Amino acid sequence: MNHQRFSAARWRAILVKEFIQLKRDRMTFAMIVTIPIMQVVLFGYAINSDPKNLPTAVLSDDSGPFVRSLVSALQVSRYFRVVAQVHSPAEAFDLLQRGEVQFVVSVPSQFERRLARSQPAPFLVEADATDPSATSNALAALQPLIEQTLKRDLPEFARRAVIQVHPIDVRIHRLYNPEGISAYNTVPALLGVVLTMTMVMMTALAMTRERERGTFETLLATPALPLEVMLGKVVPYVLIGFIQVTLMLVASRLIFDVPIVGSVLLIYAMILAFIVANLTLGITLSSIARNQLQAVQMAIFVFLPSILLSGFMFPFRGMPTWAQWIGNALPLTHLVVIVRGVMLKGVGLREVWVHLAAIAGFAVAVLLIGLRFYRRTLD
Repeated sequence: MNHQRFSAARWRAILVKEFIQLKRDRMTFAMIVTIPIMQVVLFGYAINSDPKNLPTAVLSDDSGPFVRSLVSALQVSRYFRVVAQVHSPAEAFDLLQRGEVQFVVSVPSQFERRLARSQPAPFLVEADATDPSATSNALAALQPLIEQTLKRDLPEFARRAVIQVHPIDVRIHRLYNPEGISAYNTVPALLGVVLTMTMVMMTALAMTRERERGTFETLLATPALPLEVMLGKVVPYVLIGFIQVTLMLVASRLIFDVPIVGSVLLIYAMILAFIVANLTLGITLSSIARNQLQAVQMAIFVFLPSILLSGFMFPFRGMPTWAQWIGNALPLTHLVVIVRGVMLKGVGLREVWVHLAAIAGFAVAVLLIGLRFYRRTLD
């Protein structure tokens, strides 16, 4: 039986050795420092559950002073930011379909005349409710805002009007998700989240695993070009990604009753581009990493901002401009918009081609980086 006593000197030697080892592992040291900073910055500055300055289009057939005052009050509230003046319902609907605006405010003709005659004046607000959390606070503030504007401005242009409790008939249409069911918003976006997590992680371990086991030497001895090696490793995982997507689409329809209004074939085509982008990213990370641990650490470093800045968990338009720039550089952000648009809105390729181009651009850029770091010889 070993009766040795605890030695402070041996303990200090082991402690110093561990710190030296940690210092030499730069990737682990970088993760220890940057992950907490990243989380503090993202949650402190980028995440906002009360989005404001939401893009709004105005369709007005009445250009009277009170209408102008009402539109101005909407912008002063900071919830609504008028970005377009449309001239037809079709134009307004097209903006909502493409996701360029969050709201469309429609003012019919003779709006002010109906107020002056003490007749209810309809005031229609159509909201893109695919993400209910992005619109709920703005819609809740709409009625009090209109009442305040009435009390301030109505006597100036309608002295004969008899002030009613609600002289303006505010009609709110929550499009695409009228009941505000959270599953309609989160389940389609989960397609991209699951694919990002599995595709990047699996391929990030591919080359590093072969390098650690020695099988990478055999691959280096072949006349295969770097592009051939990377594409050869990407293609087998595409089938895995399609299997995952199929299972999730079936589950979303049968379990959560999420509608699929658009083309399923279009979803698979967009998913294919997204899978290729993520697999290319995983291969690039594995080309840079020296071992499997570093590959996993890099994958986590990419996965965290993708989840937080893509609009999956928090409203994308509630984030500051710099966070939206970072989010737009990530493929998950664009896939979330695509899948929600196809499943809930029934949009086609004409509405989502810009997001597809962004995903393809990301894949090409990452592929070029991966080819740059690919090594023809072992270190």
